[in-house]
Amino acid sequence: MLALSLLSACSSEPKPVYQEQHHVAAVVEKYDATLEPSAAVLPLVPAEATTLDVTDFTQLRLTLGFGTLDGRSSAADRARFWRQLPSTATLSGGLLRPVDDRLRSQFGFGADDVSWEASYSGGGTHGWVLAFREDLAMSQVARAVRAKIGVLKGAVVDAADHLVTSEAPPAGTESWGHDPDLVALVGQPADATYVDRRCLPFESVFGPGVEDRLAAGPRASLDDLQPLDAFSISYGGQLATVQLGRQRDDMFTRLRLSGVLPPTKPDFATGFARGVADPSTGRLGFQLVRPATAVQLTRQGLLPFAVCSS
Repeated sequence: MLALSLLSACSSEPKPVYQEQHHVAAVVEKYDATLEPSAAVLPLVPAEATTLDVTDFTQLRLTLGFGTLDGRSSAADRARFWRQLPSTATLSGGLLRPVDDRLRSQFGFGADDVSWEASYSGGGTHGWVLAFREDLAMSQVARAVRAKIGVLKGAVVDAADHLVTSEAPPAGTESWGHDPDLVALVGQPADATYVDRRCLPFESVFGPGVEDRLAAGPRASLDDLQPLDAFSISYGGQLATVQLGRQRDDMFTRLRLSGVLPPTKPDFATGFARGVADPSTGRLGFQLVRPATAVQLTRQGLLPFAVCSS
């Protein structure tokens, strides 16, 4: 669980206390199953991709009270988990769900045997990664790949690491794992993690023409922003942690943007609330009002804290 004390950024109370950050090396050269999924996946993401989302189904099962659930669990328990999943901050509904019945009946595994999955896109590339539970016989998965079942058609199986990827992983240094700035944004436990290598244009967040009509105060806030090259959002059961990079002078300004600028549609406050900022680590923390709405805002790029500087 991502934990921080939900204190106002303007409060005279002590500074917010965040959960201790998990250390990840400056680069992640190869897949390492001991890392959190958001860090472990980086060597498998092509360098040209611009966005990445990771859904940790193992963590989500714990969040929803299904800690021991897998493909061997009862049909009733498995069905209850998937019914409850949309209420969480999941970034995926399960890539194997559309063909789950066929996979279970013909190959002996299914969506409930996936530990985590990731999808990446942008820069002319699009792909995904599936990580299966360690005690699953990957020969079953390989058979389904050869049979071209659903999304598995054309996939690549890494039996040693219990991975299936939509295409062969990038070679050498041509992956996100070799970008220290991206590595620094991930690696903490979360139900799901979203990473974007870009800032968000003002018009895409607030609409065309809005910036030209801003009053002097909000305009000054935009002028105070530093450039933003990338950001991540780690979603827990009740809290979200945003990472913008260390030692920034505009953290409190970015935190306040949703309050001084016109509302987004839907409004940012319907998904995120009670924000706090920590300039030394480059983190923002929010309470999740409605986890599913927070994910919707993320998917639509309606995140005021991530707007580009003027």
